[in-house]
Amino acid sequence: MDLGLEGRRAIVTGGSKGLGAAIAAELVAEGARVAICSRHREELEETAGELRQAGGWVLAEAADVTDPAQVERFVAGSAQAMGGLDILVNNAGRAHPGSFADLSDQDFQADLEVKLFSQIRCSRAAIGHLRRSGGGAIININAVYGRQPDPAFFATTVNRAACFAFSKALAMELAPDRILVNSVNIGYVRTPQWERIHARRAPQLSFEDFLSQASREEVPLGRFGEPAEVSGLVAFLASPRASYITGASIDVAGGMGRYV
Repeated sequence: MDLGLEGRRAIVTGGSKGLGAAIAAELVAEGARVAICSRHREELEETAGELRQAGGWVLAEAADVTDPAQVERFVAGSAQAMGGLDILVNNAGRAHPGSFADLSDQDFQADLEVKLFSQIRCSRAAIGHLRRSGGGAIININAVYGRQPDPAFFATTVNRAACFAFSKALAMELAPDRILVNSVNIGYVRTPQWERIHARRAPQLSFEDFLSQASREEVPLGRFGEPAEVSGLVAFLASPRASYITGASIDVAGGMGRYV
């Protein structure tokens, strides 16, 4: 299926590895030009090199999405280099496991900055460019724990709920500008952050045994998802094929989410 993304211009935050790299690869494969950022320059350049070898047009710039000045510089520079902007994928984020008793004010604030405020700042920086392009798409990567509270991921549960409200309200506000805003919500997807969770929770198990045990307990399909199983939906939502979808919240979580 041709999604009609040839020549479209996209930004993917947190694009150096894991889900962000998979999303960037999916968009490049569809013919889009892609700008990626992360805090880790070496990882970023390695991913960009792989995408360029595959024939993609890729811009890579180190940027911390918790720093407003760096966000503004990255988005403006990317739009200038690509000749405009059509797609923003707010993917930056990291897991910060812990119960309420485990987390300090600083922990909550840091998690809020990298999840909610990164989406706010990147969207604010991108909206003018999207308007000048005649519309576009903002896709926010969120988590099912924003709707299914889990005290073991307390900060994620609280802050992703705010991200859902942000996505919906922004979709309503930007609809007259033909800027579509949607949320893609992951559950257990194989990304590098799970290596840190494994080390913290069950270092006595092998990584694969840890993933298997966690998925048996939480995921109806009984396994972790792969980044490519998420990136296809993101590409679809970024495409003209999804031109009547906005304000939607779609789970890619193997059946996780005990809600209707």
